[in-house]
Amino acid sequence: MSQPQATELLFELSRPGRRAHLVPACDVPDRPLSELLPAGALAEKPPPLPEVAEIDLIRHFVNLSTRNMAVDTNFYPLGSCTMKYNPKRHERIAALSGLADVHPLQADESCQGLLAILFELQTMLAEIAGLPAVSLQPAAGAQGELTSLLVAHAYFRHRGEHQRSRVLIPDSAHGTNPASAALAGFEAVSIKSNLRGLVDLDDLRAKLDERTAVFMITNPNTLGLFDDQIGTITELVHQHGGLVYLDGANMNAILGITRPGDFGADMMHYNVHKTFTGPHGAGGPGAGPIAVRDTLAPFLPTPIVARQGERYYLDFDQPLSIGRVRSFFGNVGILIRGWCYIRTLGADGLRRVSENAVLNANYLLARLKGAYEVPYGERCMHEFVASARVLRRERKVSAMDIAKRLLDFGFHAPTVYFPLVVPEALMIEPTETESKETLDAFADTLLRVRNEEAAVLQTAPHTLDISRPDEVKAAKEPILRWKP
Repeated sequence: MSQPQATELLFELSRPGRRAHLVPACDVPDRPLSELLPAGALAEKPPPLPEVAEIDLIRHFVNLSTRNMAVDTNFYPLGSCTMKYNPKRHERIAALSGLADVHPLQADESCQGLLAILFELQTMLAEIAGLPAVSLQPAAGAQGELTSLLVAHAYFRHRGEHQRSRVLIPDSAHGTNPASAALAGFEAVSIKSNLRGLVDLDDLRAKLDERTAVFMITNPNTLGLFDDQIGTITELVHQHGGLVYLDGANMNAILGITRPGDFGADMMHYNVHKTFTGPHGAGGPGAGPIAVRDTLAPFLPTPIVARQGERYYLDFDQPLSIGRVRSFFGNVGILIRGWCYIRTLGADGLRRVSENAVLNANYLLARLKGAYEVPYGERCMHEFVASARVLRRERKVSAMDIAKRLLDFGFHAPTVYFPLVVPEALMIEPTETESKETLDAFADTLLRVRNEEAAVLQTAPHTLDISRPDEVKAAKEPILRWKP
């Protein structure tokens, strides 16, 4: 009889009486289970789970894990998403019991070491941003956006400027920007891009007025271009009494080179996973700290970490604060990873992060732009956007076909169909953590794929268990739990 294949389901291996684990007896003496738990919580009979030995259980889940792509196994050139390597040293430090086991309701005096780390992180993030006040509370970048806009809303309400109801957003912005504006109670107004892929100053001037509360800009933008008009943009917005918000998703391109506060931003958020190598958690865990000018500091969420002499404490005494945006203090474990990254590299190391990220992106751009159209920019920052529209027009090969084909070669796809200003977009970001050998292998594969038969690309991938699932149905009707 042949050995069961790794892909067999546990149910097919199930045999009555086999066990991978023995549940210990109830350790509450002389009390029947019916008295310990409410009747509605007790099942009439055991669930129909597979009965297998421990070795079968382990093989099942280990083999399932090998079907996943991850940063630890494959190159992830996801533009905008910034999927870079997470140093294992940070994982070990964040898991130390003195940090990981701190209870959120402990007294300040009993967790001075952790509060010292968080205070220092606030200070470092303020310096990197060029903005003096920081809140670590937001749980993700998108919530950092929302929190910043809620701070702006409270600021204008406090000043009596109730007419400021609009947030201006470039058409190349991240999709979360207009969503955050709407959730904060503002009207989102789109600003066009010019032929260079930067903010159209004429359109901005036409839409700036006394209703403008905030201008949101990602700089470098989602096309991987640094908007060299930023000084003019911030001056125009400030002349009309508005605030400038910097979407910090692309900070890994400018660390130690320039600071948002220095080029006119009044507030910003960080994505800890993009910039400081916290795990990219697909919705969690995450952290989205924000930094603001001192005029906005009174409106930050509470608590913030403060210091009095040698003592650290959580400061709730902020009467103008917008209040909490996250339970307890936020995702502290992710913040510790960011603190580790900054302390490990130091100021010079953070600058090298950006220099290498920009160098890697420009190297790939130079290798690929002869084969793939790159509509904006001869040079880029940390990422660039190529287009497959010529392939689509001439051979009916789409960006999605190229993305699927890359899976056959062990590469995750770039971000596709974003930003919307580029048709058939392939948004490529190598990050600073990848070697030249990896970049060359990826570029060689993209050049090869460019010349493959259309039929091969249109039916890819050819080597995976699942080829082209119905992604719309998967999003609308997800199967999130097992049912017997």
